[in-house]
Amino acid sequence: MKATEINKLLPLRNASFDTLTEALEYASGGETGYNFYDGRGELSSVISYRELREQAQTLARRLLSLGCRRGARVAMVAETEPMFHRFFFACQYAGLIPVALPAGFQLGARKAYVEQLERMLDSCGADVAVAPESHIGFLRQAVERLDLIKAGVPEEFDLLPELDCELEPLGADETAYLQYTSGSTRFPRGVEISQHTVMTNLKDIAVHGLKITEQDRMVSWLPLYHDMGLVGFVLLPLGSQLSADYLSPRTFAMRPRLWLKVISQNRGTISSSPPFGYALCAKRLRLTDQDRYDLSSWRVACVGAERIHPEPLRQFAHVLKPAKFDANAFVACYGMAECALAISFAELGTGIGAIKVDKDQISTDGVVVERETSNEAGTDTLTFVDCGKILPSFELNIRDDVGNNLPDHRCGRICLRGASVMTGYFQNPDATAEVMDADGWLDTGDIGYRVGDHVVVTARRKDVIIVNGRNIWPHDLEYLAESLPGVRFGNVSAFSFADDSGVDQVVMVVESRESNPAKVRTLIDELRALIATNFGISCQIDLVPPRTLPRTSSGKLSRSKAKQDFLARAEGVGGNIANANG
Repeated sequence: MKATEINKLLPLRNASFDTLTEALEYASGGETGYNFYDGRGELSSVISYRELREQAQTLARRLLSLGCRRGARVAMVAETEPMFHRFFFACQYAGLIPVALPAGFQLGARKAYVEQLERMLDSCGADVAVAPESHIGFLRQAVERLDLIKAGVPEEFDLLPELDCELEPLGADETAYLQYTSGSTRFPRGVEISQHTVMTNLKDIAVHGLKITEQDRMVSWLPLYHDMGLVGFVLLPLGSQLSADYLSPRTFAMRPRLWLKVISQNRGTISSSPPFGYALCAKRLRLTDQDRYDLSSWRVACVGAERIHPEPLRQFAHVLKPAKFDANAFVACYGMAECALAISFAELGTGIGAIKVDKDQISTDGVVVERETSNEAGTDTLTFVDCGKILPSFELNIRDDVGNNLPDHRCGRICLRGASVMTGYFQNPDATAEVMDADGWLDTGDIGYRVGDHVVVTARRKDVIIVNGRNIWPHDLEYLAESLPGVRFGNVSAFSFADDSGVDQVVMVVESRESNPAKVRTLIDELRALIATNFGISCQIDLVPPRTLPRTSSGKLSRSKAKQDFLARAEGVGGNIANANG
């Protein structure tokens, strides 16, 4: 078995197609495709675009033999293996709508995972569902109360007869897929993305964001049910006829160094991660590892999250400098499933653009005043990252709470309109109306400000903590805790709640392995001093064991669920809860 290489047969076409099947038809004339690596970093499966086209067309006819109507939903547990790609593109050829379901779940949370699958299957009205052998038990439980035509493992679908018919692939105005957002658990919302929408976004990304060339090669460990994994590393390489190399998220979590190994040995040029992925990788590296990798080919290291903090990226770049990783390869970007994937990209080759702003003015008035320096303690500024230039298919407005447009350097709600914005939430007009107005403007739910055609994201609106009329960004409280020894990056969650008298209380939940009472008290005292010095607020501190904090399906911390869990513990006097005013 040999991995697919760079494209030598076809002239590059950067997503200049009307539909995903047109993109696959073109890519199938080349030598590129998808390569899958196992838990040891060894090549385990290869499927070229030519093979994918043939297998997808055969499977499409088998799916049609089930009698599915056009536009019927086919749900698939999106494990990182060729099965997902085959079924996704079979749907494209058969005129069916693929729906990616999460493949990850926390240990001990089997019941919650099954219930999540059931809610998503019910929400999209799936007629067909498929899962690999590793997840079929969960899927079968999830469909027990649902009326599906068929649910099973891929091998069961391969036994179906092929319908003798002319395939009618999904057209440019039809839905390409449904994408559940990472927060879609209790009340799932399926983002409906049309062929025209996704192809517009792919072209924006390829031409304006990443400036893709024939020499590029993509490497990913991101989950395929997340927008960055699906659109960024399944559909984008196809649209630009590139080869893509995959590790599963589980493999990355256990052995993050394999990510670097695959990039190094395959001369990968484009790979992405949320900040926690870079932080985890840097932490697990040994000094002896640095000489094993050559990362000089890595020209675009995208960083995407609610808000990007530069420090873990600086650490990653420092640790891997001997491996020829260039810190200027970092590219801050902003995106969401409701816009297919990408909204903005920072300029390539310039690294992370950190901006210091006056903390009091942005917290009190929402006015952004940039500061070149801060006081010695660094307590009078906040650091944000320029997420780059808005892609051409978008219009950008920053609005206040009553809908007025705000000028540059004023914080408000980030609103977007354009050809890359979703159709809506599938069969959920009420949820759609909550975020989209009659003129097609999408309220992203994010807070930020603009500088010309650049956007800076500061927080999720629902997460902003308001104390005495001041806005406090939870990331800044979390970063304080992460600066202390023994507190890991990404293992802190800050939020607020209203107590019985209606007064907002600020909480910081910190995962810690410390059990010694004296050391616990010391950690709480240090946090108390940091919070008082930097923000002057009262804060309850809840020290909890590792792996307590809940995460979304894409691996990000869920502050809303962390808040629910905290209140439940507080009622039972669980955890190690202390008031920072002591």
